Amino acid sequence: MAVTHPQSVLFCCDHNAVRSPMAEGIMKKLYGAGIYVQSAGVENDLEIDGFAITVCQEIKVELSCHRARSFDEMDKLGDDLSSFDLIVALSPASQRRALDLTRLFHLTVEYWPILDPTGLAENREEKLRAYRQTRDQIYDRLKNRWPELKLYVE
Repeated sequence: MAVTHPQSVLFCCDHNAVRSPMAEGIMKKLYGAGIYVQSAGVENDLEIDGFAITVCQEIKVELSCHRARSFDEMDKLGDDLSSFDLIVALSPASQRRALDLTRLFHLTVEYWPILDPTGLAENREEKLRAYRQTRDQIYDRLKNRWPELKLYVE
């Protein structure tokens, strides 16, 4: 039977501090180690967001050890984008950057319009609600994108 899912996925967003680390962590939790998963940002000027850590802990996804990195940092460390089967961009800026960096590769770049929860709320509970909405969008998108994959956890 032919493989219907990628062997390696790179999630990207603006700063690699909220959406792309969430997607990386959730995909690893859902599908285990069968698919190589990483994340990056257009910039890496922010640390992992505390609200992202909190809402992912609620579903037993650990993000506290995540270290933000950019496409440029990946390149400097020798990580070759052409080694990924799929890049999933979670923001318009990361989609543009991924398409620019991969224009010479035979590589699929998908765009998933995932809500950026930063700056959407005033108080803690409203912020957590926005971050949960983003987390749940990513979770649902992953399960719908690869329904043929056996879930590692439910």
